[in-house]
Amino acid sequence: MAKFTTSDGLSLYFDDTGGDGPVVLCLAGLTRNSTDFDYALPAMSDARVIRMDYRGRGKSDFAKDFTTYNVAREAQDALELLDHLGLEQTAILGTSRGGLIALTLMAIAPRRLTGVCFNDIGPVVETSGLEIILVFIGRNPPWKTYEQAQLAYAQRMMGFANVPDSRWRQEVEKHYLATPQGLTINYDPKLRDATLAAFDPKAPPPDLWPLFDALQGRPVAGLRGQNSDILSAQTFARMQSRLPMLAATVPDRAHVPFLDEPAATAVLRDWVTQLKETS
Repeated sequence: MAKFTTSDGLSLYFDDTGGDGPVVLCLAGLTRNSTDFDYALPAMSDARVIRMDYRGRGKSDFAKDFTTYNVAREAQDALELLDHLGLEQTAILGTSRGGLIALTLMAIAPRRLTGVCFNDIGPVVETSGLEIILVFIGRNPPWKTYEQAQLAYAQRMMGFANVPDSRWRQEVEKHYLATPQGLTINYDPKLRDATLAAFDPKAPPPDLWPLFDALQGRPVAGLRGQNSDILSAQTFARMQSRLPMLAATVPDRAHVPFLDEPAATAVLRDWVTQLKETS
């Protein structure tokens, strides 16, 4: 199991497929981990795909100071992983929070980014979707078994349709641990404290459009779940109007697409091709 040590002493997990293709670093959502990109690997077989677990998630160490669970520190961790691997540049496939980290990297280390694919995220994040996330983050689920969780996901995941039971089973096994007391989250519960401390519904959101616009000239792609409550159709359309980008709305999906849907697969393959052509 590959790990590296950050400048503040945490051991973080990563996976590297190797190869000579364009480098793509996959960055997951807020509470998620590198396994989210299992479904995307076939579409990116021509790339060298690197996946990491953020601090406090998956197989990475929990931080003693929960305030380090923030986008800026996680962007620094991503840069330190690149340094550990001796890589000067990478493209980013960013799901949700991962896309925000990509924009942060455009602010602090733009020369290290060769392109970005945004998975159900953009420069404007809908606060209604964030408020829903804040309800459950950092809390163990009520289900005792994977079977109960699978059934609950199939019934309660609003905005998703035509998802086989086997996929929901994969999802609950990726993101919960089975214990004698029931299922538990596989990330640091203090991520809730960090997220609540950073979320102020009354504060004006940061203007991320200049960072998005700065991607001009690089291969850019975007995916939106048709029923997403995080990336609005209006923001997605505005993204496409500001930059030439590969884009698709994924039917029967909310936040976030799994990345093996036909629409998503087509965009990922074309994006990797663009990365190869511009490298």
